[in-house]
Amino acid sequence: MQARDIAVTLPTVSVGDPVAKAVRVMALGRLPGLIVVDDQARPWTVLPGTQVLRLAVPGAYREDPALARTIDEAHADLFWEELGDLTVGDCLPRQPARPVTVALDATLLEVAALMARLRSPLVAVVDRDGALVGAITLERLLTNLALSGLDD
Repeated sequence: MQARDIAVTLPTVSVGDPVAKAVRVMALGRLPGLIVVDDQARPWTVLPGTQVLRLAVPGAYREDPALARTIDEAHADLFWEELGDLTVGDCLPRQPARPVTVALDATLLEVAALMARLRSPLVAVVDRDGALVGAITLERLLTNLALSGLDD
């Protein structure tokens, strides 16, 4: 089996999208992360869910756990509303990590090795020109691996 055989179409976000939208897309789609695309819909970076969460948590709270403990429960549940007009691009490092991508003809072993090495539960599948064709989630990969050979 190759990447093209198990890739699926998933929603993406762009660097210009609000962080709140990114969180909603991931949450409502029950995704393990997000693919951030550029203006030509090419993968710009792939963010595991913990990194999407990192976009939503204001820096002061991430850097100082004691500060986070000073916020009462009612307001702590609303922390992400403080993001205002921040975009995904505003919250990413100047040089984001290269997108986690595989070619259409990558084997499942190649996909698994890449996910394991980069600790990414999501891989973008691209064609020869680097255009996004689909994505493979960790769950989809493991399900296909677990079910392979059951017909024997």
